Amino acid sequence: MTESMLAAAIALHDRFTHEGMDRRAFMAELARIAGSSAAAAALLASIAPDPASAAIVPASHPEIRGRAMQWPVATGRLMRGYVAEPVGVSGGLGSILVIHENRGLNEHIRDVARRFALAGYRALAADFLSPTGGTPDDEDAARAAIGKLDLAQAVSDAVATLAVLKILPGSAGTAGAVGFCWGGGMVNRIAITAGDRLQAGISFYGPAPDPTEALRVEAAMLLHLAERDERVNRTALPWADALKANGKAAEAHVYPGVEHAFHNDTSAARYNEPAARLAWQRTLDFLKKHVACGAQKERARRHRRALMLSAPAALSRADP
Repeated sequence: MTESMLAAAIALHDRFTHEGMDRRAFMAELARIAGSSAAAAALLASIAPDPASAAIVPASHPEIRGRAMQWPVATGRLMRGYVAEPVGVSGGLGSILVIHENRGLNEHIRDVARRFALAGYRALAADFLSPTGGTPDDEDAARAAIGKLDLAQAVSDAVATLAVLKILPGSAGTAGAVGFCWGGGMVNRIAITAGDRLQAGISFYGPAPDPTEALRVEAAMLLHLAERDERVNRTALPWADALKANGKAAEAHVYPGVEHAFHNDTSAARYNEPAARLAWQRTLDFLKKHVACGAQKERARRHRRALMLSAPAALSRADP
């Protein structure tokens, strides 16, 4: 498999997963690129994320606790998700809303929430398909359901969730949002309407709204972008420029030579370890500056040092 063939296959997969390409047409074109149906199946296995991959932070980790959670977002409407938080932390906890990709809430995103908990935060991975009964097991069905969501309602539900996080027992009253792919786009949208309910928004390769909306953002913003992700960068780069032009506390980093979803360690072909390591550390540093409180900052310092000394590869993979 040449680099150009792999790049073509990844671009094709992005069309399938983000632009509504028919599965049969997708597999036929992938077989043409790979040379056979059998080769296409093997190639797809390396490109498509596998949420059943081994967790970086297992649910049984002794330093965290995780559980299912539901909360009201409007009269008569509940959201559901998974919350993870550190054990043995004195003082208030800064909170993070973790927003999934267009495949919905799965085990990988729950693992991401636990990674944030291990770094000292209360992390809530919300299922934005709650209004339709929750994320289905079939990823094609999940993507179809995401495409039918009322985005204005989803943003409203997210802002309501931030408000809930701030009043939970043990909360420090600060909140950030971190999203990936579809979730990264949601972070950008949430920042427009959240006002002071959001202290930090971190978008991993998420499409962005009209740059004229940047004036309404109050939160500090951090954008992680992939150099080879032309689809997202067409809107995300002007968004980053507009945030800065309007005097917002904004950073944008374009990671050279990497693909969309470079931070997802369940996709062998997309995951890029050096870029993922750098993006994750920038994320933790950003949260430490804008969301963490005193005890959390000390825990984050110890957490970073332990990872660097004993398991540097884990640091690079500590994200989706």
